[in-house]
Amino acid sequence: MSAIYQKFTLGSQITQEQKAFFNEHGFIHFRNFIKPETVADILRASEEVQQKWISNNTEKVNGVPIKYGKDLNGSKIVQRFAFVNQHHSLLGEFAQDPRFDVLLDIIGPGARLGTDEKDGMVFNHYVNGPESGFTKMGWHTDGLRDIFLGGKLNPMLNVGIHLDNLHADNGGLRILPGTHKQGIYSMLFKKRYFLDNDADAAEIAIAPAAGDLTIHDGRLWHRVAQSTVVGEPSRRRVIYIPIIAGKYQPKNENSPTAFYQKFAGLVK
Repeated sequence: MSAIYQKFTLGSQITQEQKAFFNEHGFIHFRNFIKPETVADILRASEEVQQKWISNNTEKVNGVPIKYGKDLNGSKIVQRFAFVNQHHSLLGEFAQDPRFDVLLDIIGPGARLGTDEKDGMVFNHYVNGPESGFTKMGWHTDGLRDIFLGGKLNPMLNVGIHLDNLHADNGGLRILPGTHKQGIYSMLFKKRYFLDNDADAAEIAIAPAAGDLTIHDGRLWHRVAQSTVVGEPSRRRVIYIPIIAGKYQPKNENSPTAFYQKFAGLVK
């Protein structure tokens, strides 16, 4: 593990040490944000939403395409849910956890949890099997969407709640620490968005336990590495919720599909 990789405990406020670490490296990792029984409840809720969407042949939610694939037994599964908090009461209630308000201090005044903006609460389900449609994701920054939409590059953080115990062999989130400080040229051209997925000598592997919470800056270069193991040990499930600032831009069932979401087909 990199010498700069530390794990923290989230209290009633973000400490100066935690804020300094995040400002320097562009990410932070908190242990034991939720209990094992909460992890199990979230997984059950996601399965209920999955069954409903498969039965209804749901293709998009608020304009965001739903990504389907096959599980290890060949059954159809949802591999990327968008706005899942709007489709199950338990997940909607989870998004109201007051501890998320503590995290807003990383950005400061005007920050909010984007449960009805961008893609809302996203649930990603990776599994490395012969028919999976979602095993990795190439290098990218989350801030690119604002540029595509012709808007100002506003502060954005991605909050991840991890639902499986992971090691580097399981693949998962890889980041280039410090790249949130880059200029706009580097943000646009340092790597080929979603096409490049090679390991970088400077990258750090995020290896959480089930129930951990991580945050990374939307300007930070990151990727999702493919698991080097196959089958059940490769399964990775994680929730992401954005913390954002700037103009309030909620989505609804009439929202169009954004241009940048056409890149979704590059993720396999």
